[in-house]
Amino acid sequence: MSDIVMLQGPDSQTVLQAVVQSQSAAIMSYLSKDKWHVAKVVMKRLSADPTRGDRLFVEGYHADGKPHPINIRIDQPVGMNFKHAYGKFVFDTVVVGLEPSSDPQAGGTIVLAVPERIGVIQRRSYFRVNVPPALKVNVVLWHRTGKRLPTEKTHAYFEGRLMDISAGGAQVLVPLKRASDAVSGAAGETDFHKGQFMGVRFTPMPYETPLMFNAQIRNVLPTADRTNLCLGLQIVGLEASEEGREVLSRLAKVVEHYHKVNQMSGTPRESQPDQAQGALAEAMMD
Repeated sequence: MSDIVMLQGPDSQTVLQAVVQSQSAAIMSYLSKDKWHVAKVVMKRLSADPTRGDRLFVEGYHADGKPHPINIRIDQPVGMNFKHAYGKFVFDTVVVGLEPSSDPQAGGTIVLAVPERIGVIQRRSYFRVNVPPALKVNVVLWHRTGKRLPTEKTHAYFEGRLMDISAGGAQVLVPLKRASDAVSGAAGETDFHKGQFMGVRFTPMPYETPLMFNAQIRNVLPTADRTNLCLGLQIVGLEASEEGREVLSRLAKVVEHYHKVNQMSGTPRESQPDQAQGALAEAMMD
């Protein structure tokens, strides 16, 4: 099964206590000015408060020794995801306080309400699997730049082909425009750059409804023949809402289905574990 299993009560508390004890890192996603942002944080401690509810204290992670500013406010909804034991854990919560940190280099402490439930999805869903060769899965991409002003043009849409997918990321090929080419949906080499946030939509199987989510570009490389751009995408924000977790659950099922189809056809089982979460921590965009 690839459905997200929801842990409640003592089970969810046990997980949080374990990751706090180990000072585990997590990825926090949130919307600011209608744009998704991501930040790596360390879960520092838990505090029981019978009057206001339990609290989870997190601080920004800065591997380079410099604090990265996190543009966040009280009452801001956030999503959290982290690796622990046998799976990837996800939950949504809200910022209930902002406090100074005991570490002057940390950039402050974010106080979160402890969630009532935590979802867990098996780690195998975060292994990239190739799209089965018999399938041609088209992808529509568009830039996510926040709310448009009435005078602004509508988003440009790009069309590509899905090459591989996991519950955490994807690889997409987008045709490159040529000087004498006016193909609809093709892209120029300057249309994409690392750190951009994109809207993504694709239909996993012909008989299914489309999946749609937000993603951040982690890398952009032209193919050797310079006929396509290869985009490495990191999926963001799905842990931040019930609707997003439903999409995440569907993505996990897609990964499992593609894997089974590849096994039956003799296609290589899967690629390496999705490293996008690590890359995201090293090059956060805010």
